Amino acid sequence: MGEVSGPRRSAETRLRIVRAAHELFVACGYAGTTFQEIASAAGVSVQTVYFHYGSKSRLLRHVVDVASAGDEEPVPLADRPWFAELEKGGDPVAVVRRWVHEAGIVLVRVAPILAVVRDAAAADSGMAAQWARSGERRRTAHGAFVSVLAGLRALRPGLTVERAVDAAVALLSPELFLVVTRECGWSTAGWEEWAAGHLAHDLLPVS
Repeated sequence: MGEVSGPRRSAETRLRIVRAAHELFVACGYAGTTFQEIASAAGVSVQTVYFHYGSKSRLLRHVVDVASAGDEEPVPLADRPWFAELEKGGDPVAVVRRWVHEAGIVLVRVAPILAVVRDAAAADSGMAAQWARSGERRRTAHGAFVSVLAGLRALRPGLTVERAVDAAVALLSPELFLVVTRECGWSTAGWEEWAAGHLAHDLLPVS
């Protein structure tokens, strides 16, 4: 076998660092995690972690981005095949259920690490900015989903697009996801069924 090329080796190193950092941040919190611990868990030198990320806040931001996208090559929402299928869907209930399903896949990865950002935001301005950016991105994504329903003329009479987005942001929030799955002990599938039912009830006309 040939040697792994420099760019590929660098990408693999970053992925090991990100995975190690994700686990440690969730387990120990932002303040309780050091670069040395991340380096040891990733099997690299602490200098390597500093070389790639420079600061702990920058590393946590990248951990959040990777958790949100699922990998280091984020694909815009509009370019994802499942979202194209959503836009072509004619059944509003199916659209809601598919959106909640895809949101659940992301929340399993990102909700625990976003809780770390939220907890660190009170004492760290960089984390506060990250928390605000994450909220804006979630609202933009849910806005795209509501636009699909609006395009199908499927929103409940009298419901504005803004209030529909509010409902999606609230019901599919990482905080509520963690309450239901961690504190209440529900499975992700149980959360999905519950959230899809409530979101359909709030957004769609009563049949």
